[in-house]
Amino acid sequence: MRDLRIVFMGTPDFAVHTLKALVEHGYNIVGVITAPDRPAGRGRKLNESAVKVYAKSQNLNILQPTNLKDNGFLNDLRALDANLQIVVAFRMLPKEVWQMPKYGTFNLHASLLPNYRGAAPINWAIINGETKTGVSTFFIDEKIDTGAMILQEAIDIGPDENAGSLHDRLMHKGSELVLKTITQIKNNEVTATPQIETNNLKTAYKLNRDNSKIDWTAPMQDIHNKIRGLSPYPAAWCVLINGEDALDVKIYESKKEIAEHAFEVGHIIISNKTLKVAVRNGYIYIEKMKLPGKKLMDVKSLLNGYQFHDHAKMR
Repeated sequence: MRDLRIVFMGTPDFAVHTLKALVEHGYNIVGVITAPDRPAGRGRKLNESAVKVYAKSQNLNILQPTNLKDNGFLNDLRALDANLQIVVAFRMLPKEVWQMPKYGTFNLHASLLPNYRGAAPINWAIINGETKTGVSTFFIDEKIDTGAMILQEAIDIGPDENAGSLHDRLMHKGSELVLKTITQIKNNEVTATPQIETNNLKTAYKLNRDNSKIDWTAPMQDIHNKIRGLSPYPAAWCVLINGEDALDVKIYESKKEIAEHAFEVGHIIISNKTLKVAVRNGYIYIEKMKLPGKKLMDVKSLLNGYQFHDHAKMR
């Protein structure tokens, strides 16, 4: 059985759950690599990553390099004398980093690779209407999320599940898969298999303003999937045309109704404390929405304090 000295690399909450599992199972974490503190909020106060906050609470050795190729950082990393590196929700590593430990560097990715390589696999699985996704561990190589696969486990996606709920379930499933992967490495039982490349792989593109905008002319199911796939973050958005106002609004929750109607796509109908938008073959009911400069509200609260004009529409 191998004696493991582990360096853990990660930044957000998703990574904390795995680091916590490693600590609670008694693994020897010789170092934690996370993002530098960043100014946030109106006061521009330095904000520590979720991984750093947890690592400090456990008195773990923390490194926060700005440049992963910096000689000072590389020397500090070598001095830790790790023989295994584990990466969860971090950034792309240079070769001199990922090839350093004797037993390799493996990554946890929140998709069923080779599909949904990239920055936002949880969101895109829902946006694209998948009914299954999962978690994968693989040894890192020169490209993004392409290395030899170690283990993989699938879970079902609920028909109305949003990205926040799926994130939390995959976070738990992922930490379990990392522990199974470490056990194989510790026992020298790993069988890594190359990922199968095909021409129709789906990609988890980085989310931006353009690909987060709702297209109300799209099929009803696609609109619903986009809203839940981007909720609670970064949130699907569109333009509300209300009288003289053109407001960027964010939509966090929706329901759909198949129905025939003669309304123009995007037309807003208010009735019985509900707000629905006409789309092809039916309506999208908006359940939670955020106006610019206002807090997130359910539709009943919104309708109590905001007046929609008769010809209001979403664009």
